Amino acid sequence: MHTEWMVRGVARAWPAFFSVLLTAGAAFGLPADNPWGNFKEPMAGAPRAIGDYSAGCIQGAQPLALDGAGYQVMHPSRLRYFGHPNLLGFIQALGKRVVKQKLGVVLVGDLSQPRGGRATGGHSSHQSGLDVDVWLWHPKSARKQPLSLEERESTSARSVLQKEQIQPIWKRYVTQLLELASDDSRVERIFVNPVIKRELCRDVPAEQRAWLRKLRPWHGHDDHFHARLACPADSKDCKPQAALAEGDGCDQLDWWFDEKAQADRKKAQSDYQKNVVQGKGWPAQCEALLAP
Repeated sequence: MHTEWMVRGVARAWPAFFSVLLTAGAAFGLPADNPWGNFKEPMAGAPRAIGDYSAGCIQGAQPLALDGAGYQVMHPSRLRYFGHPNLLGFIQALGKRVVKQKLGVVLVGDLSQPRGGRATGGHSSHQSGLDVDVWLWHPKSARKQPLSLEERESTSARSVLQKEQIQPIWKRYVTQLLELASDDSRVERIFVNPVIKRELCRDVPAEQRAWLRKLRPWHGHDDHFHARLACPADSKDCKPQAALAEGDGCDQLDWWFDEKAQADRKKAQSDYQKNVVQGKGWPAQCEALLAP
C-alpha cells in the first residue's frame, strides 16, 4: 500500500519536476537534444544491457520497488530506479543481508533511467542499467519505518567523513555494508572516497583484505558508494571494463594523498567533469530504443 501511494505521488509530481531537470541540464551545458530523459517507460523486450557504463542504454529495464526488505529508494521523482534484473537482485539481496545483520536500512540513490542513456544533472555513467548509488548515511527514523514521499524527496545524502576519517558513529555500518556489497559475485567494482579505502586498509587485517580489491578510490563518494555490476550473460552488446588488477589495492593509495600529485588529481577530475558535460554519445544498437 505504501509503495502504491508513493508511485501515484511520483506520477502527479513528475511533469513539474521534469521541467526542472531540463532547466538543470541546460545549466550544466548538456546537449539540448539529449533524448534519454524524455522516456518514462522502459523499452519492451528481454532485459539487455547495451554499450558501456558511460555510453549505453538498456532494453527491458525493470523498475525497483520503492520499498523492499532492508532498503528504500530515495528521490523517486528523478525516475532513476530502473535497471537490469541483476542490479535489482543485488539491491534486494543487499537489503536482506543488512536486515539479517541488524545494520539498519539501505537508502538507494540513482540506478538508471527507464531506457538508460545519458541523464541530465551530472552522471556520466549509470547508462546501461548496471550501476547504483547506495547512501552511506541514513536518518534514524528510516530504521523504524519507510520514509514518506516528502521525506525521500527532501532528504539529501550526507558525508560520513570527518577530519580525514570515517565518523565513529558510522564506522561499523560503512565497513560492514561495503563488505556485504563486495561479497556479491555480480558486483565488479565499488567506487568509494580514497579516505574510506585508506581507513579500511588500515583496519582490516592483511589476511582478510580480499574484498577490498573491488573498492576503487575516486573523487567524492564520501556520502555514498557506487556499485557497478559486471556485464550479464544475456547482454552480448554490453561492453565490459578492463579486469581489476590483482591484490587489494592498499599499496596504491599514496597518489591520492601525495601533495605533489595534487595537480594530476585536479586534471583527472577536470577530465572527468568534461566527460560528464560532453558525454560520449551512444552505440548504434541504442537507436532502436529511441522510438516513441
